[in-house]
Amino acid sequence: MTKPKGNSTSKRGKKSKNSHFLSAFYKKNSRLAWWIGGIGIVILYIWAFYYFFVGPTGFRWRALYGDARYPQGYEIHGIDISHYQGDINWSKLRHSIIEGCPLRFVIIKSTEGSTRVDEKFKDNFYQAREHGFIRGAYHFWSNKSKAREQAYFFLEHAKLEKGDLPPVLDIEHYPQGVDLEDFQRDVLTWLHIVEDRYHVKPIIYTYFKFKEKYLSAPVFDDYPYWIAHYYVDKVEYKGQWKFWQHTDAGKLPGIRGYVDFDIYNGSYYDLKMLTIGSEEEEWNL
Repeated sequence: MTKPKGNSTSKRGKKSKNSHFLSAFYKKNSRLAWWIGGIGIVILYIWAFYYFFVGPTGFRWRALYGDARYPQGYEIHGIDISHYQGDINWSKLRHSIIEGCPLRFVIIKSTEGSTRVDEKFKDNFYQAREHGFIRGAYHFWSNKSKAREQAYFFLEHAKLEKGDLPPVLDIEHYPQGVDLEDFQRDVLTWLHIVEDRYHVKPIIYTYFKFKEKYLSAPVFDDYPYWIAHYYVDKVEYKGQWKFWQHTDAGKLPGIRGYVDFDIYNGSYYDLKMLTIGSEEEEWNL
């Protein structure tokens, strides 16, 4: 059956009006769309730049800051390592000198959250003691795992011994949507469980702004503090601290690529007295 010509003309007219309307709409809003897209790209670029180069756990802009600078007035130097350093030549590393001083201590990543063990931990932990370093082990805090599970997971895999540094809790991220008191209670849960096992106060590692904002309660001042603060001549944190991670751009024989440099705020004797079992030794003397 043949359709009436009137209907066909009417439909073509509607299509023409619709297409004209859409064309006008796109022309009118295309500039706005370009602006929104451009702003979104800029925001994404700024976030990526901060995350990878500027943020406390990023790679940082070494092209701007240059080679590692060494804080003046400190003689006890150390490093912290993980699987990111790959295979280490410990025979070369044991003779490393930083600013005329020997490398004294090595702190090694052991665990993360409640399921991940650093793939190089076992070998690194063994080699550090075999080559004469004071060694330590750190746990990287995860907001996705419960505090008790993380504490017992760390204790299961990091078997610290007499002469090792106290256990370390590396905490750098605040969980979204969690009350500050609840977060601090979780952190204290980890610290208390681990302290009960080794009878020493664990060391808290974080950058100083994080501590001031999220771990400023007086109870946290009872724990040795390891501060991360890069490319500055002195620590801005006004409280007490034991260790200072002053750069992530260190270079040493035996390690390919960059490694974190740390200093201890005290003498070598003080560092030895911080280790597990040191009080018993002093008592026997």
